[in-house]
Amino acid sequence: MQISHAIRPIGHTDQLTVVGHLDELRMRLIVSLVALAVAFGICFSQNQRLLQLIDAPLAHQTQQQVRAGHGPLGATYGVAQASRDVAIQLRAVVATLPAQRHQPALAMIDASLARDIARLSAPPAGDKPVTLGIAEPFTTTVTVSLIFALILSLPVWMAQAYAFLLPALAPERRRQMRPLALAVPGLFAAGLAFGYFVVLPAAVHFLQNFNSSEFNVLVQANQYYDFASTGLLAMGIVFQIPVVILAITRAGLITPSTLRRNRRYALALCAVLACAMPGDAITMLLETAPLYLLFELGVLLAALSERRVARPGAAQTG
Repeated sequence: MQISHAIRPIGHTDQLTVVGHLDELRMRLIVSLVALAVAFGICFSQNQRLLQLIDAPLAHQTQQQVRAGHGPLGATYGVAQASRDVAIQLRAVVATLPAQRHQPALAMIDASLARDIARLSAPPAGDKPVTLGIAEPFTTTVTVSLIFALILSLPVWMAQAYAFLLPALAPERRRQMRPLALAVPGLFAAGLAFGYFVVLPAAVHFLQNFNSSEFNVLVQANQYYDFASTGLLAMGIVFQIPVVILAITRAGLITPSTLRRNRRYALALCAVLACAMPGDAITMLLETAPLYLLFELGVLLAALSERRVARPGAAQTG
């Protein structure tokens, strides 16, 4: 009963004491932490799938490097392939020997060579990041599960924050803020998807191939996951451009017409952001295009919002 009372919707005209506001904030934090704990339990139970998911861009690039013979893993793979070729040749030699007196022994040798050839024909290993500390596999798994849990529980956190701040807004302002609040999780998810499928593979490809002939490249797990999570989080934040533009135009800090006149500066800023992300020239173009499209989307939404607000005033003047 106390929880339901503390987190009940509060109207704009309701009066709460400081203790009442603190009590409401406490209960909303509890709800958010419970959502995070539930999401963490789900993510930790599926940690192997999550690790495979976040390892996929690194695994693809590492496989290419190993097949090319780069680094210690590439050297090991090269030895395995040479051994496989020798085993194939030995099996061909065994097949030419007379099998009258030594048929059982030759059959065993042939079967052993066949097993060795199959084992040596497997794809190159080493497509996973390495761990150095005795507890690093556990701590890294917990960290990755927590990151995914934060992403999964983000809508609940945002809903609780929005509900806590909502009573401070007038009904008209509340109606204006509702589309923004609904757009933030969707844009964040779109940013994560863009970062995972475009930015992260390009960054891994660029960084692992940069001067790779001078280094034995082994990727440490905690550093890779920090890099991947930071990059994905950055893309989720960058994809909030339309919401930021809509918010500042509704606040009267700038007008959509001013933003339209300064498109070239927006394009240059998008290019600078793309250059700040690792990758080659093609990747930079792939990253610049959606950022600029997000800017144009924000300007369009701001213009539509401005017309909607101005229409009732024009009707009253007429």
